[in-house]
Amino acid sequence: MNNSKEQQRAELHKTIWSIANDLRGSVDGWDFKSYVLGMLFYRFISENLTSYLNQAEHAAGNPNFDYPHLSDTEAEFGRDETVAEKGLFILPSELFQNVRERAPQDANLNETLERVFKNIEGSAVGTDSEDDVKGLFDDLDVNSNKLGNTVAKRNEKLVKLLNAIGDLPLGGGAYADNSIDLFGDAYEYLMGMYASNAGKSGGEYYTPQEVSEVLAKIAVAGKSRVNKVYDPAVGSGSLLLKFAKVLGKDNVGGFYGQEINLTTYNLARINMFLHDVNYEKFSIAHGDTLLEPQHWDDEPFEAIVSNPPYSIKWEGDANPLLINDERFAPAGVLAPKSKADLAFTMHMLSWLAVNGTAAIVEFPGVLYRGGAERKIRKYLVDNNYVDAVIQLPPDLFFGTTIATCIIVLKKSKSDNSILFIDASAEFSRVGNKNKLTPENQQHILDTFTNRADVHHIAALVPNETIGQNEYNIAVSSYVEKEDTREVIDITELNAEIARIVARQAELRTSIDAIVADLEGSNS
Repeated sequence: MNNSKEQQRAELHKTIWSIANDLRGSVDGWDFKSYVLGMLFYRFISENLTSYLNQAEHAAGNPNFDYPHLSDTEAEFGRDETVAEKGLFILPSELFQNVRERAPQDANLNETLERVFKNIEGSAVGTDSEDDVKGLFDDLDVNSNKLGNTVAKRNEKLVKLLNAIGDLPLGGGAYADNSIDLFGDAYEYLMGMYASNAGKSGGEYYTPQEVSEVLAKIAVAGKSRVNKVYDPAVGSGSLLLKFAKVLGKDNVGGFYGQEINLTTYNLARINMFLHDVNYEKFSIAHGDTLLEPQHWDDEPFEAIVSNPPYSIKWEGDANPLLINDERFAPAGVLAPKSKADLAFTMHMLSWLAVNGTAAIVEFPGVLYRGGAERKIRKYLVDNNYVDAVIQLPPDLFFGTTIATCIIVLKKSKSDNSILFIDASAEFSRVGNKNKLTPENQQHILDTFTNRADVHHIAALVPNETIGQNEYNIAVSSYVEKEDTREVIDITELNAEIARIVARQAELRTSIDAIVADLEGSNS
């Protein structure tokens, strides 16, 4: 079974790849992703809603009911109930499959799609799901010159897009259970594909799947359920959704995140829907987490994971209010204006539940730099909040080759030590990047949960020792790398040299004899 699923997934990825390349044409891949992903979302919500309504009617003893064939007038009766349950409503005539069917003959396809998207977003206005649905189609601009310079050309491209997305083998009409997986998987694959091709721009808010998985597993180690999970730099939301994969969706109380980039914020909300996380189970906010955090009413969180942007600028002490902010005040000093890394760290610690765990990908410099950063580390270590520091291999992330690390924070530790793990050799080279294989991931997790010294791999170090070492928490300061050079026996080496010298002398003597002999016979 699993094998056929993997085969199905590989097929799907191949199809997606060719579609994305075929459709793109002159549009930059990273820009064009909004069209492919937006259309995938449109198809998903159309099929998801159809399946939900059909199942309900069939269960109520109406076996021939098929929502796409209803008239819009008949469908209106179920609008309010559907919005309350699913967060949005789509009229039968505006479902993906029906719009697609008419698309080749629709000279005003761009206007049709624009109206449909407006109506879908409009269906949530004034209801509990309004914030989750508003603006989701903003980046799918059907009148953009990127699609072509005339309406006819743009519509031609839109027909191709509808057909390409409609033809993807995603479970289709029967809407089998695994099709939910496949939609989410297709989305993740596209994000990863666009990010790896976009280099820096895409990579900075896409955390590779394997790294996300390790972070999520660390954050829930020993638990089978968590109340709420949170990511303050949520990007496209993939990291949060790993919890659904690791624990099962029903074992996560809610998904919370904030994102500063508008397009990415839209992608994160779409990602939630595509993974069939219902609107009342997620809250993704837009804005600057450091200056305007949006989840004061939801904290504390039992599991926090994040891959915040590395060493970005922020207001820091240029803003006199920030030192009094309850998230940053306890350390007595703000992260430097040129490096916000530890501001994110303090924010996460502040919103972490007493029984919770935060796993944060960090730029290596935060582990040893002096100044304000050293003072913040002193606060973290002296209060026994740092549980572990894990050194990752280089070249795991898109857009950068640096070796990052993971800092694990806890508010209730059973010891006064920090576990340092050197996982820099835990990788396989795949294509032009390093990857954490399932074995690598497991090895890191086992070392983390065992919390004991392992020669050349892990060291459990008392906080006191760290204080004596300038509060430096770089893994290399505590875990000695294995010396892989060959051990050489000096006595043996000297004897060998003596043998070589003696042999040399022997050879020289015989060469001299030969030469003399030759000279003798020549004279």
